Amino acid sequence: MLTAEEARALAATQHPAPPVTESKIARLRLLAADPNPKIRESAASSYHAPDDLMAQLAADPDAGVRGCVARNESTPCDILRSLVDDDSEQVRGWLAVNFYVPADVMERLTDDPSETVRSLVRWKSELATVG
Repeated sequence: MLTAEEARALAATQHPAPPVTESKIARLRLLAADPNPKIRESAASSYHAPDDLMAQLAADPDAGVRGCVARNESTPCDILRSLVDDDSEQVRGWLAVNFYVPADVMERLTDDPSETVRSLVRWKSELATVG
């Protein structure tokens, strides 16, 4: 079985992604400013969104957009930390299942007011012990 890093390396050799250009970043910034939250979600789901754009999207008024930031594996740890007290159970749930969330955030989520979020934390913890 491959580790996540080995799988990414293999995928990169099999299906190399196009280079991230300034025009791609400019398009992501346009998507992030769109009035339609579904369009903003696409920017929040991008692995290439710059940190400042991810921080902006983490503060978006739409929970769906913030949820995409929370589940994005390339979101910086400090931005993920900023979502631990989000009003939306959905956002905190996505945070709980993101394998790149720092341990201190997972620890905080173990005491989340939502049983759903706490159960996702337990589920992810159990996954780590199976092996």
